[in-house]
Amino acid sequence: MTPFRDRAEAGRRLAERLGRYRESGAVVLALPQGGVPVGFVVAQALNLSLDIILVRKIATPGNPEVGIGAIVDGPDPHVFLDGAAILRSEITMEHVDSQRAKELALLAGRRSLYRGSLPEQALEGRTIILVDDGVETGNTARAVLNVLRQRKVGRRVLAVPVAPARALERLRSSAEEVVCLATPEPFRAVEDHYQNFAQTREEEVIDLLSRAGMAS
Repeated sequence: MTPFRDRAEAGRRLAERLGRYRESGAVVLALPQGGVPVGFVVAQALNLSLDIILVRKIATPGNPEVGIGAIVDGPDPHVFLDGAAILRSEITMEHVDSQRAKELALLAGRRSLYRGSLPEQALEGRTIILVDDGVETGNTARAVLNVLRQRKVGRRVLAVPVAPARALERLRSSAEEVVCLATPEPFRAVEDHYQNFAQTREEEVIDLLSRAGMAS
């Protein structure tokens, strides 16, 4: 049985599990693209503010699905490199540097598209509920959670509809709380656990952010 009809249903079910944060002043921080429809529903249901945090994967040559690192956006973007993955892939540092420059430029474009002139919300000392539509390896979520720690937020809550148990276990040390609705095994891909996993379009992200009060 497929656990979720679509991202909106996943968001409603996550909100039920997160009910104790209703009107608490926490910030729902969604990962574009697919995390935004989930996070929007969570924020609306719990009467919380919604924001986004942008992440770009640094991929191996010829295989964009395999990451060797990630860049987390912010006033001073943080670059995380997986040294073991780089060694396994026999990638040169020239490739890493080239990919890093390319992804930083793409981050700047996405930031302008989604946020416009709006500044990021003040996160220091606040409870942050990090939301995505699912987790596969957990590398992206771990990178963001580590950045949030450096930004001295209060409580870090990772909330996802579906993830493999092994990835969740690795993430528990990076967050004060992990909420996951389903940990099916065997686990191959997030999309296998949705009836409708259509790609989230940029226009949909912009519309949801506008409805949440993030229009510039």
